[in-house]
Amino acid sequence: MTALARPQAAAALDGAQPLRKLYLESLALIERLHRQLLDVIKDELDRRDEREINSVQALLLFNVGDQELTAGELRTRGHYLGSNVSYNLKKLVESGYIHHERSAVDRRSVLVRLTRKGEAVRDMLRELFERHLGSLEAVGNVGLSELEILNVSLKRMERFWIDQVRFQL
Repeated sequence: MTALARPQAAAALDGAQPLRKLYLESLALIERLHRQLLDVIKDELDRRDEREINSVQALLLFNVGDQELTAGELRTRGHYLGSNVSYNLKKLVESGYIHHERSAVDRRSVLVRLTRKGEAVRDMLRELFERHLGSLEAVGNVGLSELEILNVSLKRMERFWIDQVRFQL
């Protein structure tokens, strides 16, 4: 690096300080918000005296919804590590929340769908999130425009991270 390039590089790094601070704050917020969502779900499970499953499993049931999915599809759609999906699906099958069967097309794949018991938990979370919608703007001061901006930003961040991995940037 030339003597002239060093001050320019240093100036660029100094200019990145506000961006660095906000980026690191965003990373911490994303992580905390996910944990907080799990706490909100756990609180609802406790209120309904649902002690057989945990909040991660309940969120997994919510994400299955009305669909028939493979474990791989669940992993890519949700917030799960591969082994956690397998472990939690096994527990949910054993507890009667999920029905599973081998795919007729690809015998290596296992398709999962909710049982009536699983549908009850999914519906419980739907009701919870509907209640939240009733007070999100009035109490949380989060409206349509804020959510639109948030979702665009999070999708851009997701795309950026996907590209970092895919293209080894």
